Amino acid sequence: MSEIIEMRRKRAQQIKAYGTLRGAVEAGTLEQFQAVSLSEAVVMGLVNQGVTTFVGIFGHGMTDVGEVLRIYEEEKAVRTVNVRNEIEASHIASMLRWKYNTPAAVFTSIGPGAMQAAAGSLVPLSNGLGIYYLMGDETSHSEGPNMQQIPRREEELFLKLYSTLGPAYTLHTAEAVFTALKRGDAVVNGREKHSPFYMLLPMNIQPKVMETCNLLEFPERSPESHVVSIDEAVYAEAAEAIRKASRVTLKIGGGAAKVPASVIDEFVELSDAAYVHGPQVPGVYPYSKPRNMGVGGSKGSISGNYALDECDLLVAVGTRGVCQWDSSGTAFAKAAKIININCDYDDLGQYNRSIRIQGHAEAVLTRLNEMLRAEGKAKNPAWLEAITAKKAEWEDYKKARYDQPTLMDEKRGRSILTEPAAIKAAVDFADAHEMVKIFDAGDVQANGFQIVTDEKPGMTVTDTGSSYMGFAVSSMLAFALAGGKDVPMAFTGDGSFMMNPQILIDAVQYGLKGTIVIFDNRRMAAITSLQFAQYNVGFATDDQVVVDYVKMADAVCGVKGIYGGESLEELQQALEEAYAYNGLSVIHVPVYFGREELGGLGAFGDWNVGNNCERVQKLKHEIGF
Repeated sequence: MSEIIEMRRKRAQQIKAYGTLRGAVEAGTLEQFQAVSLSEAVVMGLVNQGVTTFVGIFGHGMTDVGEVLRIYEEEKAVRTVNVRNEIEASHIASMLRWKYNTPAAVFTSIGPGAMQAAAGSLVPLSNGLGIYYLMGDETSHSEGPNMQQIPRREEELFLKLYSTLGPAYTLHTAEAVFTALKRGDAVVNGREKHSPFYMLLPMNIQPKVMETCNLLEFPERSPESHVVSIDEAVYAEAAEAIRKASRVTLKIGGGAAKVPASVIDEFVELSDAAYVHGPQVPGVYPYSKPRNMGVGGSKGSISGNYALDECDLLVAVGTRGVCQWDSSGTAFAKAAKIININCDYDDLGQYNRSIRIQGHAEAVLTRLNEMLRAEGKAKNPAWLEAITAKKAEWEDYKKARYDQPTLMDEKRGRSILTEPAAIKAAVDFADAHEMVKIFDAGDVQANGFQIVTDEKPGMTVTDTGSSYMGFAVSSMLAFALAGGKDVPMAFTGDGSFMMNPQILIDAVQYGLKGTIVIFDNRRMAAITSLQFAQYNVGFATDDQVVVDYVKMADAVCGVKGIYGGESLEELQQALEEAYAYNGLSVIHVPVYFGREELGGLGAFGDWNVGNNCERVQKLKHEIGF
């Protein structure tokens, strides 16, 4: 056993020193053929692709991999982060990839832990993030039902389950590891739209040794591909459509998150377009730009939805066409056609009457800019005047709510802050201190993406892809693991916070500095509001339980709990106190809920839910996109 451990140490040392196995072999410090177990091959293969952060929870289904990670961590080749919930682990890995483009691996045992990680993987699946998932699996000998496997007498049920979600592979044979790592690299790193990769490790195969494992057979990390159409005819058709249109709107989604603002600025000026963004990508184009109408969609904004509703040509870039992005297909009823730009052809096929340009968003927009620059387009002053007026109307609408920061709350029997006013105050504080804002699902998220007015990208992260409650607070830990380069502020509701409060412990364990602001209306306000709008009555989305979140935070040694007060002045003081604290602070802010119009920011688009379905579906089919 000692000889095996020493060889593992040497391999860990050399891959750390040279970066890749190929580098170590070519330098002569490692022999090309060696005896390597499957568990080590998986770890070594991931390190060879630049994956050095492993986040998760060990169990009986992952002990052998854990032993390899122990040795590799002692040699500083990897970092193993044990947390308290597999969903939390998934959210942490998602944020590492989202904010820092750092690939990570989530590890779990067999059964419930793996299922929880799979649930958490909806975030990277929905938002195009490449993450490896390592999950224990039942033994390949099928000697009887394995504890925690899916209790049916069928083969590879976990593989069937995860294959429904995305690319998955069962390491039924140790020597299959090379194929698994190639397929994983293709989706985690290679293609432009990334995806999780689920790698299942049967418990009895993990310690299996490959006596002559070829170290040069391990694939290295692929560069991200950039697909760009070379069909000049389709570019010409798109440019001609832009020149003929009188009311152009450009709307971008997550696939356009890396497009430089200068490219967007040139496009909107040359095409005389309004600019609208999805809730996931504020700041890609500065909000202060006159043509930036803000967010559009089912929640949307007055100005953003006006630009969508009134355009005669929509240019959609980097979007899946998800229901809330395009108001369930009804957002652009007056558009004659759509120019759809996307690297993924499935997404390109979302709309009829569309000019489809497959390719990297920046490259395609740059090419269209060249063509529009060369041939020009007549401007429509009335369009710019109309969208400018609508943006001013939106700003006035928001200001009326910010100017009435408190309302009498029926449940609490006193005047407290409204959610829009409280979120605005926290957003302004975060912006002033260059904190990264993370929004949790629900009413906080919906109001948040209407309030945020970012001037640069990457300062707001919001999972509108899967709208996962608890994502914001859990994902904060990624900032500590990334070395504390940025300070996060998580915006969460009381419901979302209670989904994943483990961050209170893990933040202390790993030295996170950041702030959680809990906007507590003691209900699922987003759903109650929807029930009010649809049926004029709320049901089973309320609670009567009083929770002292300050005491809850203070119960964890190292976390600072702060009461956010009932006025903007008190909240400002609490934010300053939290920022000064060198650790995790939690601010509890009671917020108003009720039918008073100034208590919320409203919704401005359609959505195919509840008793709206018949009308919205009918409209969608009439439009025919």
